[in-house]
Amino acid sequence: MSSWLALLRGINVLGKNKVPMKALASALEGAGFQAVRTYIQSGNVVFNSSGSARVIARRIEQLVERNFGCAPTVLVKRRDELAEAIRANPFPGAQRNHKSLHLYFLAARPKCPDIESLARLDAGREAFALKGSVFYLWTPEGFADSVLRSRIERCLGVAATARNWRTVNELLKLLS
Repeated sequence: MSSWLALLRGINVLGKNKVPMKALASALEGAGFQAVRTYIQSGNVVFNSSGSARVIARRIEQLVERNFGCAPTVLVKRRDELAEAIRANPFPGAQRNHKSLHLYFLAARPKCPDIESLARLDAGREAFALKGSVFYLWTPEGFADSVLRSRIERCLGVAATARNWRTVNELLKLLS
């Protein structure tokens, strides 16, 4: 049995796709997942389970649809994958301002990412880097005002879910 992190995409955002974390934890425990813990309301779940990431993700997607009536994409990561994403951070300023860096965990490594379109959109206020299946978005003037954030999935061609620097580091602690 291994420790895993599930990242649920697009739940509890602006009152849509409501999935109470306490109820989600109970549903996962009822389905046989062990040591289930959630972190904040944005769909972060740490648990123990056997099986592959793909199989676990599909089980959680089905469970959420059955119990909560929405069908979010679920990305499942091992501790070492999360630790590597943190180590690979190209923006050291995140230590000072955790809300300025968001890591987009991608459903797959992009086959033909349109980095040129993202670079054209950037007005020089933001920076980004794609490393494997993680996209780093640095927004020192604020994530809400980012010109890039709404175009990332379209330009990369894969589903993604973002977490800020603090959240990613807290999730790594929960996995330890």
